[in-house]
Amino acid sequence: MSVNLVIGVSHKAYFGYRQTQEWCGQVADILRRLPDDLTSRLQLITFPAMPALAVALRHFDGTTMATGAQNVCASSTGSWTGESSAMMLQEMGCRYVEIGHAERRRDFGETVEIINQKIDQALSYGLVPVICIGEDRQMNVEDAAEFAIKQVNELLGHRGEKQLAAAIFAWEPQWAIGASTPASDGYIRHVCGILRAYLRQHYGEQFWVIYGGSAGPGLLSRLWPDVDGLFLGRFAHQPAAMASIIEEAQHIVAAHAGD
Repeated sequence: MSVNLVIGVSHKAYFGYRQTQEWCGQVADILRRLPDDLTSRLQLITFPAMPALAVALRHFDGTTMATGAQNVCASSTGSWTGESSAMMLQEMGCRYVEIGHAERRRDFGETVEIINQKIDQALSYGLVPVICIGEDRQMNVEDAAEFAIKQVNELLGHRGEKQLAAAIFAWEPQWAIGASTPASDGYIRHVCGILRAYLRQHYGEQFWVIYGGSAGPGLLSRLWPDVDGLFLGRFAHQPAAMASIIEEAQHIVAAHAGD
């Protein structure tokens, strides 16, 4: 089976409007110079700030980079001041939406109930949810895997026996985000490997597990095949750094083209 990898990058609120334009333009130029036979097997996703969604959609039109929103309203259209509905995001051309990031849970009080409502909204409009999970304190590796599975079951376990739509789980141990000593390769591979096997055994092959948390060059090669990709932060805010990660993913894809 052909290898496919997910590479996501979130701008959070680090970029201004003009900087977002420049980043999208430079990364789009990089993508247009790459061979289609390799980039077509990468799921590339960028999550700009909400006011710059149209900018990203315009720059990446015709490339392999999809655009996603960093958040979505937990309810459908209506009197929800300051929110963005899944319907509007889908209508604009977004294909993905990030849900349940640690900052949303911790600083904005998002509960499991709210996260489930947001997943419902995303799925109702054909958006692929990129669902962030992860422990808030360092645990031994077995407990961390058990915690991740518990979080998955809170979000999927009540959805019945019918075939569930595709989703990406971004496992991000909160204690490792921006840490001087990030999670070890062995720790990441163990948790992601167990989580991915559990998802596919209990919910289906349409679920992916990517790793986020101090992700940088060389990490994808060290973690593969126990992860399906990476969710990048500030490292990828430099277009050249983003290009290096894409090149690394391409090497993995090319090396296993006949698998």
